Amino acid sequence: MSDNAYTPPKVWTWDEADGGAFSNINRPIAGATHDKALPIGKHPIQLYSLATPNGVKVAMMLEELLELGFAGAEYDAWLINIGDGDQFGSGFVEINPNSKIPALLDHSVQPPQRVFESGSMLLYLAEKFGVLLPEDAAGRTETLNWLFWQMASTPMLGGGFGHFFAYATEKYQYPIDRYTMDVKRQLDVLDRQLAHSRYVAGDSYTIADIAIWPWYGGLVNNLYNAAEFLDAKIYTHVLRWSAEVAKRPAAQRGRMVNRINGKPHKQLRERHDASDFELRTEDKINSGGGA
Repeated sequence: MSDNAYTPPKVWTWDEADGGAFSNINRPIAGATHDKALPIGKHPIQLYSLATPNGVKVAMMLEELLELGFAGAEYDAWLINIGDGDQFGSGFVEINPNSKIPALLDHSVQPPQRVFESGSMLLYLAEKFGVLLPEDAAGRTETLNWLFWQMASTPMLGGGFGHFFAYATEKYQYPIDRYTMDVKRQLDVLDRQLAHSRYVAGDSYTIADIAIWPWYGGLVNNLYNAAEFLDAKIYTHVLRWSAEVAKRPAAQRGRMVNRINGKPHKQLRERHDASDFELRTEDKINSGGGA
């Protein structure tokens, strides 16, 4: 038996000090921890987010809609800093009782429609504007197959592999091996699909690509600093697809929105106007060039 063997107690109790890097935001109960109303900007859609892969999805979607000429997709993107516990404010919890980013409020309908879960947001926006989701039954179903594949698979990637490989206070072989095996299987699933398909669900770019790219495109390009460990270079079709999506202007803008790390000229902490990408990035603000 390993020296690190763990015998679960009959009833689990929460040790608040044992949460590692996320001990200040992980807890076994739901609900708000403090009263804080959310700001509301001038646009129909209000996004409350952070540029994690799940947050990037929705910003990418909104930028794609604007790229396609849908003025009704104009949005304000407010920063929710999960490290500071912003997701536990009462206003945020009213939109997303699960206290996870992103959250969206659509003021173009009355009463305003709340939308939580990033996959639900992609589907909601695709149906609202009638794009990026095929109309024919076969194409729609295939797109939703892959959208739900991402939503079901990624917890093994983020909460499993990412946590134990990158964030856990100590490295243990068993969980790293367990989640690495599954993540490589997922990459193989995606690589095999992309071997005979330009985009994930077929010949057209859809919400399936938008959902999957921030996670798996990011992974083969060194998310968690794990590309070498995962031997990402062998997933040649994923790499080809990832590079193609990365060239889309909406993808380039979307990954900047609500970003608080990385290169300052790629950080747009809040987005309230299309001009913000040129005028309000962190390097401009720090140099005094932003308003």
